[in-house]
Amino acid sequence: MALFEIENLSFSYPEEGKRPALDGVSLSIREGEYLLICGRSGSGKTTLLQHLKPPLTPHGHRSGRILFDGRELDQLSLRDQAARIGYVMQDPDAQIVTDKVWHELAFGLESLGLDQRTIRSRTAEMASYFGIQDWFYRDTSDLSGGQKQLLNLASIMAMRPQVLILDEPTSQLDPIAAADFLAAIRKINLELGTTIIITEHRLEEIFPAADTVIVLEDGKISAGGSPRETAKSLYEKKSPMFEAMPSPVRIFSMADPAGGADWSAVPLTVREGRRWLTEHFSGKKIRVTSLPSPELEEIEDPAVLMKEVWFRYSKDGPDVLKGTTLTVPKGSFFCLAGGNGTGKSTALRALCGICRPYRGHVYIKGKRVDKYRGDLFDGLLALLPQDPKTLFAKKTVREELEEMGAPREEMEKIAGLCQIGDLLDQHPYDISGGEQQRTALAKVLLKKPQILLLDEPTKGMDHFFKKKFASILDRLRKDGMTILMVSHDVEFCARYADYVGMFFDGNVITWNRPRPFFSQNTFYTTAANRMSRHVFENAVTCEDVAGLFLQNDSKGE
Repeated sequence: MALFEIENLSFSYPEEGKRPALDGVSLSIREGEYLLICGRSGSGKTTLLQHLKPPLTPHGHRSGRILFDGRELDQLSLRDQAARIGYVMQDPDAQIVTDKVWHELAFGLESLGLDQRTIRSRTAEMASYFGIQDWFYRDTSDLSGGQKQLLNLASIMAMRPQVLILDEPTSQLDPIAAADFLAAIRKINLELGTTIIITEHRLEEIFPAADTVIVLEDGKISAGGSPRETAKSLYEKKSPMFEAMPSPVRIFSMADPAGGADWSAVPLTVREGRRWLTEHFSGKKIRVTSLPSPELEEIEDPAVLMKEVWFRYSKDGPDVLKGTTLTVPKGSFFCLAGGNGTGKSTALRALCGICRPYRGHVYIKGKRVDKYRGDLFDGLLALLPQDPKTLFAKKTVREELEEMGAPREEMEKIAGLCQIGDLLDQHPYDISGGEQQRTALAKVLLKKPQILLLDEPTKGMDHFFKKKFASILDRLRKDGMTILMVSHDVEFCARYADYVGMFFDGNVITWNRPRPFFSQNTFYTTAANRMSRHVFENAVTCEDVAGLFLQNDSKGE
């Protein structure tokens, strides 16, 4: 018997004239299954997940029914809903409710009314299982994003749920922390038999691990089956969602422009992709092994300059910036990568004058930041913070944009550019994470800055708007804007940046052009590079690998 049985579920939010968020969704989820739900922003993924956890179900018009373990889901007691159905949200801070790590681990168990002996036993077990011992007594406010999300997971698992529902849980994590988190999810599924239902935009790690993948488009299931069946179906339908598939899948399709490849053998993982490349070129001479990459030039007139900057948040606290030196060429798109908690966001705040260093200096267009008198943000500098909600203070998206004081024509132009024209009458807190990010971006762009600072702007964005976002940045850069972006999105940085730097332990330890930068890394690099580095030297994008593949393919001779 299925654990969840969803029968012809349709749902519409109260706004009149808006298309249904879910339209006739029917789905059966087996006990112990690992189900991945993917789709672009606004396709209905989060709405579907929220219907599987009754306290989170949004207000609106619903038809169809949902069965859990053979019973109507709404008939489950509140205690059973809390204990048997676990839910991990996209924003780690939105779910933490206590001040200490051990309090958070015990909170759900206390709510279930368990005795102290059981609570102590389960919190100790979860802390050991998830490696939380070293920060068991710390304040939750002091944790990094990855630690907070792991704590949320451990707190839910302490209640021993039958099913674990996760809504884009890695959107705010760096690549290594995200891989570790997804590995923990897989371990829970394999070792405990817990049913996993998860949505994600980053599919490299999670797609091949899933038992079943379904794709939502406009509230309907457009494809579904095993990972290979779903990839093949999207390819044959020429669905735009195919572009969001993992790198090995896309490279496999690009390497066969005429069609006719055996999709039962499509590689899903880096390991399978390496094996496929090795077997294909076995016994063949590889004539072209690398791609050209421009050399680093001397920078004479930087738009942004940090010289030996030191900063700490409190007098007796640890240094966050430790002699940070950074040079951003004028008119360039510069990305800063690095792990959670290394100081990247603090560096952006230092550039804005929000965090004032106790040693060293920051220069914006050749002038020290501390010499600006109220005119730093007047058409010169703008910052898009990591949490877009910090920019929202109005009741509708339209009012948020009107607050910037731009002419109506300019506001409508930017709203169209950021694809939020149909969201103008909605409350900014009622739209999805990706839509909030686009709304915040529109507000920032209305200031028409010469230097744009972006803190994790692609989190919550689907693959499709990332391409649109990249084209927006490219147009701004061509118009003379300098862009400095902090990001965990390795694939985005490799494909679109002019320069990429590595932030570690409070400093920029190295920076270069994307190809030499990523090809020298082992883990902090793209899936395409890890898949092809034993054959090609500096291919870092799917297009790079596919291009070299076709150049060297014997069929092309």
